[in-house]
Amino acid sequence: MQSMPAALWIVATPIGNLGDFSDRARRTLADVALIAAEDTRHSARLTRHLGIDTPMVSLHEHNEHARVERILESLAAGESVALISDAGTPLISDPGYTLVGAVRAAGYPVLAVPGACAAIAALSVAGLPSDRFVFEGFLPAKATARQARLGELADETRTLICYESSHRIERCVLDIAAVFGATRRIGLCRELSKLHEQSVVLDAEALGQWLAEDDNRRRGEFVLVIEGGPLQRRDGAEIALDDLLGELLALTGTKQAAKAAARLTGAATNDIYARALALTAAD
Repeated sequence: MQSMPAALWIVATPIGNLGDFSDRARRTLADVALIAAEDTRHSARLTRHLGIDTPMVSLHEHNEHARVERILESLAAGESVALISDAGTPLISDPGYTLVGAVRAAGYPVLAVPGACAAIAALSVAGLPSDRFVFEGFLPAKATARQARLGELADETRTLICYESSHRIERCVLDIAAVFGATRRIGLCRELSKLHEQSVVLDAEALGQWLAEDDNRRRGEFVLVIEGGPLQRRDGAEIALDDLLGELLALTGTKQAAKAAARLTGAATNDIYARALALTAAD
């Protein structure tokens, strides 16, 4: 008999290596009354591997609204439910936020069993600034829409993270080079935690050439970690924040350097102060 209280558990699953699955996640999936999975056929292989026989229902982008009532009924009956996606943390470019909102509105707890997240894993190995970043999910599939979205992001100074599929990765990188400039650095992570995991950090133009050199480099699932754009002075001239702060920190204290950089760039003093602290800590 299930002893868990009625709650929705958001359970992260491995993005590749099943050895990354935590004991807590295993116990949760075994103890809940119902598992809502993005693809039940895919997730059934995981539960069979783990020896878990918990009943499962599908919950994906096409049926999420219809599944909400079914899951609320389970919770009302005192049963607990787990939500999993095909890989990684649910709701990160995957369905689930409609369900979570409905469960919270109904007054039931929503609890996390954290684990793998491809976006964060890629950020951690790319070697690009990680103190401030923006997750974009999947860029538009159509070239015109993708280029338009990249145009909207061109002045974003924070590190950008996005997902991409194998059949669009080369075209996507070429579009980034065209819109952001050939020298914008990009970290590409392919097949994270899997047998053929690979990651490189190259200028956008060089990355396009790297992808074109070998068909194998365009296979699998991709995360792109894209260097943020340079800050601009109020007169429109570009300036690298770290270079500016480096010069100012050599002359004065952290607070004074941050205030001066904020005046010169028009950026938020708190954001620049946080970056100044990071630079001084690195020294």
